[in-house]
Amino acid sequence: MPDVKNDLLFLPLGGCGEIGMNLNLFGYGPPSRRQWIIVDIGVTFGGLDTPGVDIIMPDTQFIEDNVDDLIGIVLTHAHEDHMGALARLWPRLKCPVYATPFTMYLVKDRLAEFGLLDAVELIEIPLKGRFDLGPFDIEMISLTHSIPEPNALAIRTDDGIILHTGDWKIDPAPQIGEPVDVAAIKALSEEGILAMICDSTNVFTPGEAGSEGDVRKELSKLIGEYDGRGVAVASFASNVARLESVMVAAKDNGRSVCLVGRSMERMTRAAKSVGLLKGLPDTLDQEEAAQIPQEHVLYLCTGSQGEPRAALSRIANNDHRHVDFRSGDVVIFSSKIIPGNEKSIFALQNALADDGIDIVTEKSRDIHVSGHPCRGELTAMYGWAKPHIAIPVHGERRHLIEHAKLAQGLGIAHGIAPHNGEMIRLSKAGVEIVDIVPSGRLYVDGSEIVSSDDDGIKQRRKMAYAGHIAISLVVDGQGAILSGPETRISGFPVGKDEALLDALTEAVADIAEDAFDSLPRKDRKDEDAIEARLRSKVRRYVKQQTGKRAIVDITAHRI
Repeated sequence: MPDVKNDLLFLPLGGCGEIGMNLNLFGYGPPSRRQWIIVDIGVTFGGLDTPGVDIIMPDTQFIEDNVDDLIGIVLTHAHEDHMGALARLWPRLKCPVYATPFTMYLVKDRLAEFGLLDAVELIEIPLKGRFDLGPFDIEMISLTHSIPEPNALAIRTDDGIILHTGDWKIDPAPQIGEPVDVAAIKALSEEGILAMICDSTNVFTPGEAGSEGDVRKELSKLIGEYDGRGVAVASFASNVARLESVMVAAKDNGRSVCLVGRSMERMTRAAKSVGLLKGLPDTLDQEEAAQIPQEHVLYLCTGSQGEPRAALSRIANNDHRHVDFRSGDVVIFSSKIIPGNEKSIFALQNALADDGIDIVTEKSRDIHVSGHPCRGELTAMYGWAKPHIAIPVHGERRHLIEHAKLAQGLGIAHGIAPHNGEMIRLSKAGVEIVDIVPSGRLYVDGSEIVSSDDDGIKQRRKMAYAGHIAISLVVDGQGAILSGPETRISGFPVGKDEALLDALTEAVADIAEDAFDSLPRKDRKDEDAIEARLRSKVRRYVKQQTGKRAIVDITAHRI
């Protein structure tokens, strides 16, 4: 019998159960002729549990296995957690990429870094543009967020409309770009929205996130309070409205702006390429700023999260070629603390305070607002869109579950708090999980992309927590030791007496030699048998003496 039943499917591979690393698949058609699009393809960042790994991406194995049915990648906006994996994963996917002008500028910049600019088919979509992509009719809906050109996607199919919000908030005075296109959302509602896939980040926060217009006024007032002193502002480089607010505040207070940090310069170039940041004085380069009294300069810096290689950390460590803060200067953190970054941020702020520099944060002044919707804004969005189905994304489990409860309380008929890898059928009957597909994480480890269960990652994580012991010995053809055991120990506590580590090293060598001597004569000529026996004995001894389950590597050479 012919395969004629169309299914409309939503499949998140990243961004559900976590904030960041967003990758969403939408599929339409019968199983034998189904076509897929990817909406957003982002990253998250490594931490203490991923030593040596800075960038983490969604596992794309499912869509790689169905790559002949993948017809495009559509980006909602240019934040790293929505487009940062594109250049690294595109060679596995090889399909056209669609984005609005600001996002496309940054896409080209990143693809050029990877030598892929000429390989990728790029289709720039105007703001509020509409285009067909296979069985999908896609319309860009203008929203407000903390980066230029945030778009919701109205994805029309023969089986219904999906509104995918991307990241958003309701800002009546965004300073850059237009306010939320409420009329377009209400018009979609009149057509009938089958499902809304919606940001959950601030679902536990009552009220509204606040406006960039209010931040701009407060920054101008605050900077004016430090007349005659050196001033620096740390902010997210991607928040171009905030960069403009700082520049306007500097101009209001007779200061010239100096950009410090490559991402500040990159985002400024991107903004100017699409006609933003107009009517402001040119910025100074760092050498020019160094020749001007500090009370006439405002330094706009990267590094608000305490990143060790960012501009602000280098300045705090007196490791910057051109910028030097002095006692009595002030650093204004026009940003929030991203969970997980507390230690690095507080270490940076303490280093600055140690040098006599004043610190101002959003805890004491209204100099930051979130880019994500709080509970009042979510309520407003559901009132405008009136979807049949609510699907929360962009949040940890507790966010998604609370968001689903909120939607239910607002009268939304159907909903689900999805997990990554759940293939969800959308229909007038509601939602149904029809399959579970592989999902997980890919680690950028040096120049390689590896799975999260890669043996090298596991070993490195274990070494980070338990230390490493390497033992080598040379055995002759008669099964006698010619050299060794040579022992090297790393990652063990030294404490107040380094002789203790030396004693452990000698003891481990003795244990290894005793273990070798206890082998039957025939096994002393077998490298595998030697390594297995020594590894077992040394591990047991080290665990007894130190409490650590160290990685033990034995290398036996037979000549």
